[in-house]
Amino acid sequence: MSQQEKIAVKTPLVEMDGDEMTRIIWQMIKDKLILPHLNIQLEYYDLGVSHRDATDDKVTVDCAEAIKKHGVGVKCATITPDAERVTEYKLKKAWPSPNGTIRGILDGTVFRKPILCRNIAPAVRSWIKPIVIGRHAYGDLYKSADMVVPGAGSAELVFTPADGGKPVRVPIHEFKGSGIVMGMHNTEKSIASFARACINYAISERLPLWFASKDTISKRYHAFFKEVFNAEVKKREADLRKAGVEYRYLLIDDAVAQIMKHEGGVLWACKNYDGDVMSDMVAAGFGSLGMMTSVLVSPDGKFEYEAAHGTVRRHYYEHLKGNPTSTNSVASIYAWTGALRKRGEFDQTPAVCAFADMLDRAVIGCIEEGIVTKDLMKLVTPAPRRHVSTEGFIDQVAQRLAVNLDKSALPAAYKPLAVN
Repeated sequence: MSQQEKIAVKTPLVEMDGDEMTRIIWQMIKDKLILPHLNIQLEYYDLGVSHRDATDDKVTVDCAEAIKKHGVGVKCATITPDAERVTEYKLKKAWPSPNGTIRGILDGTVFRKPILCRNIAPAVRSWIKPIVIGRHAYGDLYKSADMVVPGAGSAELVFTPADGGKPVRVPIHEFKGSGIVMGMHNTEKSIASFARACINYAISERLPLWFASKDTISKRYHAFFKEVFNAEVKKREADLRKAGVEYRYLLIDDAVAQIMKHEGGVLWACKNYDGDVMSDMVAAGFGSLGMMTSVLVSPDGKFEYEAAHGTVRRHYYEHLKGNPTSTNSVASIYAWTGALRKRGEFDQTPAVCAFADMLDRAVIGCIEEGIVTKDLMKLVTPAPRRHVSTEGFIDQVAQRLAVNLDKSALPAAYKPLAVN
């Protein structure tokens, strides 16, 4: 297809490459599903752990600033190195999570939603509608400071006022021997931004809104979240009522118990770490970690789409040995389609939005026909006779997409196509 025949994407899309097996998949998606059909300028950033190390992680900051400039980015899964990874990749140090860095710079909220297929029944029988996780994307564990306590001594929190006032000291623990201590923080501004993003999402999607924490135990830290969230809800009571959206505050353990008996169709707002854990639980409950969309939304309307899973390390090692792999690429494909759809909405180019919908439908069509990777074999009903390879699945999607494009006239005005 010539450049003139391809669908034109007006504004550059920020692309962030990643690590290991997902990096291999990322290139396949570009080569087989995106570049053959789109005339698109990709502003490329290599967030592979070795390149982040070479740039002292400046590349992560640069790509976040690029998202601020262009409005939409798409990101491959990346390594957050621990001590083992530092040794494996010969890194200067254990660099922080690139996702955490980008979230902090954009001050965004992450919304994760399962991808549903008619032939994959949720593990939780009551779940018949998607459960959306709204994850606060700043602070807490991901911006914490910690240390190993070498022996007996006192640990305390110290706040030193900027105006020169007297420091405030809060005892943490009197250690009798070695141990560990951590300090976490958050800001009222970020919590309020998180609450507003969740309220806006709930209203736009007409979803009941839950927020859960543990203020009965954490009577200051978690209680502060509850108070700020409640204050933002109170400001929007009329809008919530008009949209028919009910807000509930729950203790996190109560929320877990209730969600396991719920039918779904709810937005569950979670603190940062809670959202990390619960989004994986929801993804696994609906089928697979490879079947979960993820988008970071900033307060000023910038969007970063990514796969909601890791770099599939075990498959990558098999790939390096020359062994065949069967890795689920659905979440990575949906990261691209989500970003392209939003790019098309911003640019008012309905053909780009329609292309994203067609690609989504090609993916779902393959799965519902029994063309699946190994992780979905035991989930699909009726069970397929065999699974396809990593590249084989993407090739099947590419074939179906080509047929859909040939049969479809691209619209002058965009109307979302039914996907699920």
